[in-house]
Amino acid sequence: MKVRLKAFYLISLRKGVFMKILAVVGTKNTGKTTLVTKIVQEMVKRGHQVGTIKHTHHDFDLQGKDTWKHREAGAKMVVGSGETTFFLVNEKTELDKILKTIKNIEELDYVVIEGFKHVDYPKISTTPVKDDFTITNVDVFQMGPEDIVPLVDLVETRTYGLIPGANCGECGFESCLDMAKAIISGNTSEDSCKMKKFREVELFMGDENIPLNPFVQDFIKKSVTGMVSSLKTGEAGKSAPKIEIIIREVEGS
Repeated sequence: MKVRLKAFYLISLRKGVFMKILAVVGTKNTGKTTLVTKIVQEMVKRGHQVGTIKHTHHDFDLQGKDTWKHREAGAKMVVGSGETTFFLVNEKTELDKILKTIKNIEELDYVVIEGFKHVDYPKISTTPVKDDFTITNVDVFQMGPEDIVPLVDLVETRTYGLIPGANCGECGFESCLDMAKAIISGNTSEDSCKMKKFREVELFMGDENIPLNPFVQDFIKKSVTGMVSSLKTGEAGKSAPKIEIIIREVEGS
């Protein structure tokens, strides 16, 4: 009997780690990589856990290497495991899906993205070009060592995480996107989001993040933690920073 996956649902409960996102954008040879490394170094100095994403038009795998041969053979995903671990997926992956995956692998405070200039996340531009999501514009080649500290200060106050998409209006703005633009301009902070403290519970249907209001999140959290507490999970289960429930619909053929 062959079993085929019909749908995929993931309910994730985590202990209040809210990953913020920053994009460094600009044209070629304007110092994006240099700026990203400076920002990451300063964030790490401040005790933040930081991840990065690099947008490129090139292939990360080298022709002739074993992992390249695996992909050429038709493998949909190739994982390299050794002193470091990497994943190669044989298709273009949207940024939101990458961010969701990162969030489920590591508990990060910030993700700094190099590229992806059209995303609706806070940006620092290395050219004079700006849009509604640009925090500031920077001439990397005119920056001194003393300039990175106030820049990261700005990043800490003007960035936010994955937009809830609930558009509940409880923050005083008509939509989550309007609130995001107000954070970037310095007119509010992510703390104005009434759903922020409830974002310990996330529901994904496939790759789509489904907004949950506070009542539903609280109901799911109490129900799941109540059931888990009755299981014989040992000490590891009691101190786990994250609980995940995966529900799959399958059909036989």
